[in-house]
Amino acid sequence: MGIDDFGGGQGPEPDVLVVTTNDVPGFRVQEVLGEVFGLTVRSRHIGSQIGAGLKSMIGGELKGLTKTLVQTRNQAMERLVEQARARGANGVLMFRFDVTEAADVGTEVCAYGTAVVLARD
Repeated sequence: MGIDDFGGGQGPEPDVLVVTTNDVPGFRVQEVLGEVFGLTVRSRHIGSQIGAGLKSMIGGELKGLTKTLVQTRNQAMERLVEQARARGANGVLMFRFDVTEAADVGTEVCAYGTAVVLARD
């Protein structure tokens, strides 16, 4: 597995800029459109659970679960960006992830932030 299997985020020059900060240097917030979020729930397949159980006995990274969580977070972020774009935003400020267990059958990942229209200073 390569580095792309374990990372995420946006590529260069996205049409909707997503940042964890309250502002973006060189830009001003022209309009606040409100909260946006992207949500996904993933179940764990039996193979990854067995592999994780065995790996936990000897220690080390659970690469299969790591890869699944990265894919899940990326999907949640893509949904967040789609919602922001649909509202007319070109930016999302104060971006965060929230991860919780969903009824003992999977993991819920929510990407959320504030959709805004940014203008260059």
